[in-house]
Amino acid sequence: MPRISVSIGSNIDRERHVQACLEALADTFDNLLVSRVYESEPVGFEDGRNFFNLVAVFESDWPVGELQAWCKRIESEHGRRPGTPKFSPRTLDIDLLTVDDLVGEHDGVKLPREEILHHAFVLLPLAELLPDTRHPVDGRTYAELWSEFKAPDQRLWPVALDRNS
Repeated sequence: MPRISVSIGSNIDRERHVQACLEALADTFDNLLVSRVYESEPVGFEDGRNFFNLVAVFESDWPVGELQAWCKRIESEHGRRPGTPKFSPRTLDIDLLTVDDLVGEHDGVKLPREEILHHAFVLLPLAELLPDTRHPVDGRTYAELWSEFKAPDQRLWPVALDRNS
């Protein structure tokens, strides 16, 4: 069964939206693995609200377009509106990072997602979950990519979610 990875982020009512996303993933997909949650300073945003970010990995035989539609539906159910400016606060952001080792555009989605190689809040949790998995284009493992990652302006730190809420 294909292994899917997604990044999850929120900077509005962060804990509630991250928890809701994790529940939706667990209710929908098999063999869910979840990284630690990281708080990160916004990259490219004028609004200075920090984000909660994490990565989830699961198995699914859904086509890429169906996976993408599911992500957008969950975002919408949690108040994310299409057409909002790219660098604006968001209740929930779910992005497909990888679908097995697919490369290129599939159902309108470019894989693997470029942010893997450029954003600490994506690469660190991905390296945590899949340290020995190779990036489908670069060829290095996620652990190798993280150990060589240099972006001092991208600060992040682990946080604990209240699993009882």
